[in-house]
Amino acid sequence: MNGMFSLNGLGGFLIAVVLLLAVVFALGYKAVSTQKAQSLNPYVIENANSLQMKDKNNATNYKEVK
Repeated sequence: MNGMFSLNGLGGFLIAVVLLLAVVFALGYKAVSTQKAQSLNPYVIENANSLQMKDKNNATNYKEVK
């Protein structure tokens, strides 16, 4: 009973590798699909000289071009 659900050895290694590769491919696919979707939404930064390093009001200078 103690070793019934253990994933030691080559089987556990293969499961871990497959799981990690699945996560990498899923996140890569999500990144590419997000980039494709946002490439069709250009934006302009108005008053670029008034931007501060850390300021919540910087979001007001971000405008989507329509």
